[in-house]
Amino acid sequence: MATTTDMGTRRFGRVNWLGLYTLSMREIMRFGAVWTQTLLAPLVTAGLFMLIFSIAIGPRRGDVMGVDFTSFIAPGILMMTVIQNAFANTSSSIMISKVQGNIVDTLMPPLNGGELLVGYLAGAVARGVVVAIAIATAQFVFLGVVPQHPLTALVFVILGSAFLGALGILAGIYANKFDQMAAITNFVVTPLAFLSGTFYSVEALPPVLNEITHFNPVFYLIDGVRYGMLGVSDSAPGLGLVICTTATIAACLVCWRMFSVGYRLKA
Repeated sequence: MATTTDMGTRRFGRVNWLGLYTLSMREIMRFGAVWTQTLLAPLVTAGLFMLIFSIAIGPRRGDVMGVDFTSFIAPGILMMTVIQNAFANTSSSIMISKVQGNIVDTLMPPLNGGELLVGYLAGAVARGVVVAIAIATAQFVFLGVVPQHPLTALVFVILGSAFLGALGILAGIYANKFDQMAAITNFVVTPLAFLSGTFYSVEALPPVLNEITHFNPVFYLIDGVRYGMLGVSDSAPGLGLVICTTATIAACLVCWRMFSVGYRLKA
């Protein structure tokens, strides 16, 4: 039987691997259990975006950066879908637990702030990567899009999933009602996803909007995946990697602090 000292050492000292594994698997199994909603639905939505834009704009748009329009928007739609699902995975998990009153079941085990953070992010990253693979496979089958730099694309997919997963944690902790969460999704996450070069090159924007876009980390996520898939981009992939990594670390540090002090989680 573990003593109080043993539990304290396990809680604040070395990593609680069993607890971390359990939380990670819970988050992964949570979205896997409803795969028609969490995996199939994003694939269908991405396909509809591709179909609508191809029919409505594709024939008249011509090439963008030397790539046909349909292929150009494919990586943007892929990344947009990935980040939306990563955000939804963590935010909904925490929000539902708070509303149902069972968040205490997650806070009571000897898990420190870093372990809670990694456990929740594991689900977001796993869901993001699975969604990305499914959409990339469909784009290869129907559009013939073959990743030019697959490892680069994978790195940006993982970074994007982690970054939006961390933002989802922040939103889930901050929001106390579903309408607050809906406001964050509708007025923050959706605009970031749609206005970051998903359907266009930022070079087509007016100078002021072009400059503003370059301060948005999501732009570099989409641009990095586009480089990995097509070999073309609006900015240097190395710069995007640095900015996205920095933004992800910053968001994770805020999450870690919130978990550590129990902000809006502990009564």
